[in-house]
Amino acid sequence: MLNKNSDSTLRITEIFFSLQGETSRIGLPTVFIRLTGCPLRCVYCDTAYAFTGGKNVTLTEILKQVAQYKTRYITVTGGEPLSQKNCLPLLSALCDAGYQVSLETSGALDISAVDVRVMRVVDIKTPASGEADKNRWENLELLTPHDEIKFVLCDENDYNWACQILAQYHLADQCEVLFSPAQGELSPTQLADWILRDGLPVRFQLQLHKILWNNEAGH
Repeated sequence: MLNKNSDSTLRITEIFFSLQGETSRIGLPTVFIRLTGCPLRCVYCDTAYAFTGGKNVTLTEILKQVAQYKTRYITVTGGEPLSQKNCLPLLSALCDAGYQVSLETSGALDISAVDVRVMRVVDIKTPASGEADKNRWENLELLTPHDEIKFVLCDENDYNWACQILAQYHLADQCEVLFSPAQGELSPTQLADWILRDGLPVRFQLQLHKILWNNEAGH
């Protein structure tokens, strides 16, 4: 049921239907709502087209578009979705509509006000991303077993740094932790070998959408 926020608008880059390419929900048919804008500029970013542009869409219209697809899974992503204040009512409205909702966030902004029904996928920025100083470490205390943490790794230094953070904050005791190689930067096989060598309590992941569709927009 829509509330007083139903006519609130968000700047939307695209809404599309595809397979979830990451997280523990990988492979599930999912509607993606990509919000426009991001305060970060990671060197490996593959969605720079979402930094600007887009169009203003009301919450009511977003829900109508999402309802066209036969799936219970929704991912709100960006850009950085939390850079828009109306992301929060959007997330709650999607949960109210009965969807299983996940949020992909850089971890640079406060996640405390996100609806507790939402699976928060928090990306911890590594040194090679160029944005490690933007990590909001206070977010880690808010994570629950319902959430997930993602590290995108570019090289061995990133890997060693991520291992240190993993141990320092006992992340694997809080929620699922994902290690992913940055495409074109780190060999997936090399990362897999390191994880096995060190017996890390993490999930290795490759981005399924890049394997299937070479990261084309709309997938």
